[in-house]
Amino acid sequence: MKFAITSKGDHKSDMIKAIIEQYLSDFDLEVDLDQPDLVISVGGDGTFLHAVHHYFHRLKNTAFIGVHTGHLGFYADWLPEEIEKLVIEIAKKEYKIVEYPLLEMKIYRKNEAKPERYLALNEATIKKVEGSVVLDVIIKGEHFERFRGDGLCVSTPSGSTAYNKALGGAIIHPSLSTMQITEMSSINNRVYRTIGSPLILPSHHVCQFKPVDQSQSFLITIDHVTKSVDHISTIEYSVAEERIRFARFRPFPFWKRVHDSFISDQR
Repeated sequence: MKFAITSKGDHKSDMIKAIIEQYLSDFDLEVDLDQPDLVISVGGDGTFLHAVHHYFHRLKNTAFIGVHTGHLGFYADWLPEEIEKLVIEIAKKEYKIVEYPLLEMKIYRKNEAKPERYLALNEATIKKVEGSVVLDVIIKGEHFERFRGDGLCVSTPSGSTAYNKALGGAIIHPSLSTMQITEMSSINNRVYRTIGSPLILPSHHVCQFKPVDQSQSFLITIDHVTKSVDHISTIEYSVAEERIRFARFRPFPFWKRVHDSFISDQR
């Protein structure tokens, strides 16, 4: 089996990366940074996001596993003190594949026929540096609402515990093939009316955001990446055909992770 290891870049993560690489090499596994079967991320959720984006072109052939060296994350299965156990599992056992949905985003610009296409593991957002975001929200080809506020967030189920949760969105089990639209400080008055609640759309629904003023610039985020984009005619969101593949050697209960991340310290 071929593997690659990414690191957060701090001393602890780099040291663990070197140990894992040496141990796996001792078991005659091959390092391959271009076409790995397994990518091991050492760090936190941010490191994991970087690793996934780097290998988005290999989603059908590459599985991912995380070792967290900071705070408990949602994408890191293993602790630093479990390194030897993890290495033996990788070298001696066949892992189970668990697949979760991704978000597809297409940006259409005025006078350009071909859209820019992106994938997100957590979420994609649209904001502005100054002033309010004003967008027509179209669901399944039908006008749903005209939004005015700080912005909108479209998240995956696995990303529902990230920025989406901070915005008051629902937590969705990542086995469900859905996407969620959550508002950022919407304005509601005599002119503008929004639903005011998160919307959870099934995989066969497509959502579009159409800026009322197409000459304005917007800040678009795709997970950890931020882009300034202007002359947007439409941004289209859907559940992607591609899926992220996690390598699992043991049960990894989602609701236990939610409990450990947000509740357990309150005791």
